[in-house]
Amino acid sequence: MTAILKILGAVLDSGRDNNILFSDLQRLLDYLGFHHRVKGSHFIYWHEDIDEIINIQSDGNKAKAYQVKQVRGIILKYRLH
Repeated sequence: MTAILKILGAVLDSGRDNNILFSDLQRLLDYLGFHHRVKGSHFIYWHEDIDEIINIQSDGNKAKAYQVKQVRGIILKYRLH
């Protein structure tokens, strides 16, 4: 759980958007109850209680900064933290 809290803290810190590992972002979304499917290089996440869909791709081993921002927005909007 401590690792998840560190990942959550990093995602909520807008100054760290370029330094989030893709695997960490996936781990956080899984922990928050999102389901996913893979279509090519796209990982599509959804949650039963949320109307929005999250589509993420890796940029090497990192998550793309704009997608981290999108995930942060959904976490804050739906108070998932």
